[in-house]
Amino acid sequence: MLESASERLGEKGMPHEYAPSKNPKARLAVLEDAGEIGIPTTTGLLIGIGETPYEIIDSIYAIKQLHKKFGHIQEIILQNFHPKEDTVMRSYPPADEQYFKKVVALARIIVPDMNIQIPPNLSFESYPSFLSVGINDWGGISPLTPDYVNPEFRWPSIETVEKNSEKAGFEFQARFPVYPEFMSLVNSNLLSKMMEISNEDRFVKKEYWK
Repeated sequence: MLESASERLGEKGMPHEYAPSKNPKARLAVLEDAGEIGIPTTTGLLIGIGETPYEIIDSIYAIKQLHKKFGHIQEIILQNFHPKEDTVMRSYPPADEQYFKKVVALARIIVPDMNIQIPPNLSFESYPSFLSVGINDWGGISPLTPDYVNPEFRWPSIETVEKNSEKAGFEFQARFPVYPEFMSLVNSNLLSKMMEISNEDRFVKKEYWK
């Protein structure tokens, strides 16, 4: 996750002050390295940590430019901030939902042909409404394990997500960790195994997940 391309967020009193690993130059360099060696990569932004609208735009464009150069960014995750009890930002408010939706819509305008995801468990009551502002992916939803990063937020059931997606006019599919359009970057030995359980559109056959 890039989280943000803003160096300001690493200054004194800002959320990334004590997180040198979140230096945007370092994270962008890793994304560039992945592009140079052809690794299909997911990245994204953390929304609601004190960023400005201009910083959001700059961050999305930074990802867009990397993808334009290397063609390897398969997905942009937009994650709404929720405070955690054992952190310095425990008293910081969660991202406002309307603000978050505007960010999603803005991202879709800037990157009209890229995949955009939000985690449904972090917007448990309202996640279906994000289909109307630009997302096309839900990320991983597990019936067996919690969200290890955000275990306090339970997953919606796959059946419920499928029903809500189809109600909004979308076809619900299970994909591999690598998107169909990026499978040409997968090692041939692994790709042959993936193709054994994929349908004609390179999604996972329904009998393997339903």
